[in-house]
Amino acid sequence: MEQLDNVKINFDSDGLWVLNIALAIVMFGVALGISINDFKSLLKQPKLVLVGLLAQFVLLPLLTFLIIILIRPQPSIALGMIMVAACPGGNISNFMTHLANGNTALSVSLTAIGTFLTIIVTPLNFHLYASLYEPTSQILKDVQLQPYEIVKLIVLILGIPLFLGMLIKHKNSGLAIKFSKLLKPISILVFVSIVLIAFSKNIEVFNNYIHYVLIIGICHNALALLLGFFTAKAFRLSFKDQKTIAIETGIQNSGLGLLLIFTFFNGLGGMAIMAAFWGIWHIVSGLILAFYWSRKPSKVIVV
Repeated sequence: MEQLDNVKINFDSDGLWVLNIALAIVMFGVALGISINDFKSLLKQPKLVLVGLLAQFVLLPLLTFLIIILIRPQPSIALGMIMVAACPGGNISNFMTHLANGNTALSVSLTAIGTFLTIIVTPLNFHLYASLYEPTSQILKDVQLQPYEIVKLIVLILGIPLFLGMLIKHKNSGLAIKFSKLLKPISILVFVSIVLIAFSKNIEVFNNYIHYVLIIGICHNALALLLGFFTAKAFRLSFKDQKTIAIETGIQNSGLGLLLIFTFFNGLGGMAIMAAFWGIWHIVSGLILAFYWSRKPSKVIVV
């Protein structure tokens, strides 16, 4: 198993550039559906948004660190877990929240605000917890990771597309809606295709090592969903908001995680396999949970 820390995923520089562009286009498509009014909800209902951000950006990375201390996985797998937990919510969380009869407006607000916070919070959380765990801190020293470089990349692929998309939405809402309908399915299809091509070139690596992250990834994702749900419950939010925050916490932007892994860690095996598995599994678990909640009658309960 120690070999996993030395396994490298084959992903060339041309593919990395295309992956950068695809992720930026995905973010641009998402931003076309975000308006300034979505941020105003923070002023109208600050408790809802703050609880969601607390679960996603504070409690999930902390819980992940505690899990790592408890189970002591291979250092590269631990880094993959920290990377996923440090990333913002996934772009499909809004769709899943809608399917689950959750608070879609809250989901959109958390996506918008979380994306802005990601520029600072993702590098901060990743570097903090990776440095606190001795086996992963050694890998950080070996690659000489600079948090500023992560910030710069996130600004380029998330910050700028978000600003441009929201600007178009503000200036011409009708045009933004047309662009969004066209771009989102195409960009996501391109992004998934690139990742699948990359994995097809490394099928032997995944066949040999996927079983090391299978149970850890499933349990990590389940705990993230439960964390979001019970954090919202602890703050006496409605069942509708509990569902929303559970989905926002359990659906992570593993695509961003993969990009950072390929860019700064040269496709380090355990990291890439963990992030890739999360990227597949959280869609499965999220859809199952959303479908289950969609079949349950709506209830407005404060517990």
